[in-house]
Amino acid sequence: MLSILLMALAIALIIEGLIPALFPNKWRAYVLKLANEPVNNIRQIGFFLVLIGVILFWVVN
Repeated sequence: MLSILLMALAIALIIEGLIPALFPNKWRAYVLKLANEPVNNIRQIGFFLVLIGVILFWVVN
């Protein structure tokens, strides 16, 4: 179980690292835009992403 969790974390890190590595200028512009968003919007996006992850995890298992 731990090896599966570590593999999932590794894949997430690879995917997350590809965007700034391949498109640093666009990534920087996105981060600057995100910094200007209201905190509630960022929180809602975070909860939505967690919900999608939980549903996907439930469907796969």
